[in-house]
Amino acid sequence: MTGGSLAGMLFAAVALPSGSAAQEPTPQARVEAFAQLPYWPGYWVGETAAGTTISGMAQPGGAPREASAEGGIAMWDNKAPWNDEGRRRIAEVMRAQAARKGLGWGFPLMMNSSTPVQFLITPEEVIIVNAYKETRHIYTDGRDHPPTDDLWPTVTGNSIGHWEGDTLVIDTIMVSDPNAFFQGNAPLSEEAHYRERIRLDGDKLIAEWTIEDPVTLSGPWHARVRLVREPGFDRMIEVNWDNDRTGNEGNVNTIEPPEEE
Repeated sequence: MTGGSLAGMLFAAVALPSGSAAQEPTPQARVEAFAQLPYWPGYWVGETAAGTTISGMAQPGGAPREASAEGGIAMWDNKAPWNDEGRRRIAEVMRAQAARKGLGWGFPLMMNSSTPVQFLITPEEVIIVNAYKETRHIYTDGRDHPPTDDLWPTVTGNSIGHWEGDTLVIDTIMVSDPNAFFQGNAPLSEEAHYRERIRLDGDKLIAEWTIEDPVTLSGPWHARVRLVREPGFDRMIEVNWDNDRTGNEGNVNTIEPPEEE
């Protein structure tokens, strides 16, 4: 079923004469709309990051990055068509990142990382949340983006979407510089425009990306990533960076033990 017909099924029952108060769709309309939606249960991580331990390193034998990420969406997957400003930003990031502390994964890298994401799919919106509390709301109820003068850049931006069969099509704008939140993210500008197509293929989620940014890119950045279910998770556990790695001497990551009471 197309995104337009799905929205029509849900909202035709609530169309009212001009000036009438809006009403919620009937329970039956929502049941019928839910029946047309895909179901993506589980906790998903980037295929190349599957099996990552507390060390922050994926286990040997994982999928090769070039075979799985196919260009990726992280700064180190350097297949983006950077212009001079983009290359300047990357050089500055590389110069300063050793002294930085990450604040979470953030968008877009949260869609291809070792931190699990969960998908909650409803007729009105799709919610994507990860363990560091970054939450994306993709509104699939037929609305458009608000005027840009009513928006401000955020970690996850503003997203609208629709369904084309079993494929979720997402349009995202107004994302604050992703690298300012987590240094693995590409240092794109607030003018970047992200278009995604996500679908289930067997036991993997396939996400195809097109990113355009007149500030840092000389042309569209096309990427394709795969996500797999992480069997080590049976619930979402919220975490923060207070218990961060505190040492990396000799490439050995350590965790600071709590002080004795």
